[in-house]
Amino acid sequence: MRKKRVLVFGVFDFLHPGHISFLKQARKRGSELIVVVARDSVVKKLKRKTPRQNESRRIAALRRLLFVAHAVRGDSAQGTYAVLRRWKPDVVCVGYDQDGLRKDLFARMRDSAIAKVTIIRLRPFAPHKFRSSLLRQTNPVTARPKGKSFRVVTG
Repeated sequence: MRKKRVLVFGVFDFLHPGHISFLKQARKRGSELIVVVARDSVVKKLKRKTPRQNESRRIAALRRLLFVAHAVRGDSAQGTYAVLRRWKPDVVCVGYDQDGLRKDLFARMRDSAIAKVTIIRLRPFAPHKFRSSLLRQTNPVTARPKGKSFRVVTG
């Protein structure tokens, strides 16, 4: 019997508790978690900034998490979703702040550009504290709020 595959997309630049919560919530939706890490070139185009960690380091950090079955590079061209055709997930989980991705996936399914898949929007984990953009503002070197102690996983 095939495992229930859950796939997530993200940048995952310096893992923080919000990322961990997102990934654990997704993992609970199936038996195999596949994490698609945005390529550096796609991040530059989408967010107009370079990730602090390159894609290889971000993938290495995710592969160290025991509940992640596969951490893989995303597509070179944004929106092609070749990664979905390759991994054939049963579920795609999106974060509370990934509305653009969710809408694009639904549109591509409606146009039959990608296979139909269940999409689940996950709940946020203290977004006022653990959003990557906020963490960069508070302490750009370690990506952690000043005065707070938690483990930051790096490559």
